[in-house]
Amino acid sequence: MLNALIATLANNTSIPAIDTVKPNSISWSFLKDQSVQLLHTFMQLLPTLLLGIVILVISYLIATPLSRLLIKPVTYMTKSKLVHLVARRGISTLIILLGFYLFLRLAGLTEFAVAIMSGTGLIGLILGFAFRDIAENFIASLLLSVQRPFKIDDVIEVDGRIGIVKKVTARATTLVDYDGNHIQIPNATVYKNTIKNLTANPKMRGHFSIGIGYDNDIRDAQSLAISTISQQTSVLSDPPPQVLIDNLGSATINFTVYFWVNGEQYSTVKVASQLMRELINSFTQHNISMPDNARERILLNSQGEDIYPIASEAKTETTEEINEQSHIQKHKTTEHEHSIDDVSSDTDDIREQADESRDPEQGKNII
Repeated sequence: MLNALIATLANNTSIPAIDTVKPNSISWSFLKDQSVQLLHTFMQLLPTLLLGIVILVISYLIATPLSRLLIKPVTYMTKSKLVHLVARRGISTLIILLGFYLFLRLAGLTEFAVAIMSGTGLIGLILGFAFRDIAENFIASLLLSVQRPFKIDDVIEVDGRIGIVKKVTARATTLVDYDGNHIQIPNATVYKNTIKNLTANPKMRGHFSIGIGYDNDIRDAQSLAISTISQQTSVLSDPPPQVLIDNLGSATINFTVYFWVNGEQYSTVKVASQLMRELINSFTQHNISMPDNARERILLNSQGEDIYPIASEAKTETTEEINEQSHIQKHKTTEHEHSIDDVSSDTDDIREQADESRDPEQGKNII
């Protein structure tokens, strides 16, 4: 028993000495073995790793041409440039991701590859919520590009704004209004609002009001107005112009004159101005009165006599002079009459200004 106890104590006392020496010898040999094993493993993985790199490079190089080849069926379905671009980039991205996934698998990082692929969808979902407005405008641009409710250089009205379409990008639609201002409207606003295309149909209707006195023949006045309007070259004969009674005023019978013009050639505002001038001259020549709503106020004294008889006579004379002057022959054409008689459309001028102006937003047209 004593000998066994002594032997045990001897062994216990020798353990610290062995531990102080053994770790150094084990650590060096362990590092050496691990280095050799790592090098051996790397040499084994080197062919597959090189193959993965080659696959990654090839997938990057063939992504663009292969995507162009694969979207050819889409080009037959729609002519939208934006749809072609999105489809091509989506296919390119999938090809590159597939090459990256194969590279990770060949490199022995299968779990990491799966984590990246699953995390891609999660990241996309997070970004979708973070950039919801941007995503909404982008989706609206896709729909506008496919449906094409208007095209470049069309005159449209959206959200209470009228202008010529200059550019439609993936974010916004740029209009140039008739004051020369550039207006950028987000595509989501354009798509969700009512779009009035003013150039889809070249025929545009204009209208204005004019009144005649109750002492005139209404039918003759209407016939004279239609005849005067029909003589203007800027007014279309189909549909024909109309002169309709709108309401009965206190001093006048009010007509509403409707006429049609070719919106690409003529301006409805300028034509309306010209027609009003011609109708006034024509009514005046045919003694058709056009009184206003003014009232003459007469002040009487205690004997019932007019306090200002001279003023009344002067007013009558002034009215007679105005009627006499209205029958005078028209003046000869002057240099200023060209601009007065100009009824051409301003659309082409605004289009030229839009082409010459600075582009307010970078990006290609999608329609």
